[in-house]
Amino acid sequence: MPIYAYEAVDSTGAVVKNTYEADSEDAVRMEIKRQGMTAISIGKQNALGRSINVNIGGKPKTRDMSVFCRQMTSMIRSGVTMIDALKMMAESTENRKLQETIEEVKTSVEKGEAVSAAFGEHPEIFSEFMVNMAAAGEASGSIDIAFERMAIQLEKSGKTQAIIKKAMVYPIVVLVVMIVVVIVMLVKVIPSYAEMFKDLGTDLPAITKAVQAVSNFIIHYWFILVPVIVGSFVAIFTFSKTDSGKHFFGKIAISFPGVKVLVIKSAAAMAARTLSTLVAAGIPLVEAVDIAAKVMTNVYFMEAMQHAKEEILIGQPLSRPLEESGLFPPMVYHMVRIGEETGQTEEMLDKCADYYEEETEMAVQAMMAALEPMIIIVLAGVVGVILAACMAPMLTMYQALDSL
Repeated sequence: MPIYAYEAVDSTGAVVKNTYEADSEDAVRMEIKRQGMTAISIGKQNALGRSINVNIGGKPKTRDMSVFCRQMTSMIRSGVTMIDALKMMAESTENRKLQETIEEVKTSVEKGEAVSAAFGEHPEIFSEFMVNMAAAGEASGSIDIAFERMAIQLEKSGKTQAIIKKAMVYPIVVLVVMIVVVIVMLVKVIPSYAEMFKDLGTDLPAITKAVQAVSNFIIHYWFILVPVIVGSFVAIFTFSKTDSGKHFFGKIAISFPGVKVLVIKSAAAMAARTLSTLVAAGIPLVEAVDIAAKVMTNVYFMEAMQHAKEEILIGQPLSRPLEESGLFPPMVYHMVRIGEETGQTEEMLDKCADYYEEETEMAVQAMMAALEPMIIIVLAGVVGVILAACMAPMLTMYQALDSL
């Protein structure tokens, strides 16, 4: 049977893009109406479109997973069975790895497995957070709410990560441009000047000799320099994956001025948002803290959350180990303490997450405002040294001519 691609509007007004295998366009239209949606456009999916969907691979991004959860919510609330919903998602997703995984999950569910158990068989795609959320939704009979909360959590986390990544684009681009400019000047410009002044027989200034020495080293020993640089990057990357490396770079991140504020606020936002979502789903606090620890990117925050889990097991409130860690901002453990005293821990964590997500965005903007002039100054300094090395011999020559 042909596969039809369609766009429709659901009951919330959101546009849903999906595919459906049917005999005719009318059958697709009836299926869209059965799901409680209004069709916008329906058309056969050609072979090119299907091949593109199959060929796009790699690990799904946070956005891919949030779209998956959001569409699952819409379909389940429209009355679509879990198996049919998974089938449609497998057909419509653009990521090959996610498509194959969803098909395997569908097969497991058809055999009688719970969705959460099927998710748990693919930890590289479905995180422990998603597995536990699905299990909580199944236990409470509200799997649609679980998927909705997962979508919100993933969207919030994805937004925070995107903000931080976007902030790194500018300094990286400028750094690459600076390196290219410096290499071109050292390899092409400096040697031509050196030959010119060598013919004149004048003694070169110290700065010119130093830059010329660097230029000669790059030209004659690049086959040594390149492997050393590549090897250094590989060694640093490998070291960063070890326990010692994680602690080393984690300590730098929470100690380096400027970066420290961003790391702390983003970690506070991630911890609060994850805990809020899990607690709201009915997951026990101990399990929620354990899952939150695993999503922490900085090893010191991860260890602080793991210690908090141990303290909760012996009867301590969550606010105490958070305060004793010395890592989280005061507002975090104060809000948690208020929630514990009033029985509104979920609401307090949600408000805390909203606050620190906004603070993270502001911290990124502040860091960028400080980085831009610093990068320009460094770039000007490096290029200025090379230009000075080129101009200094000319000034020396002019002074020699004036003295004649």
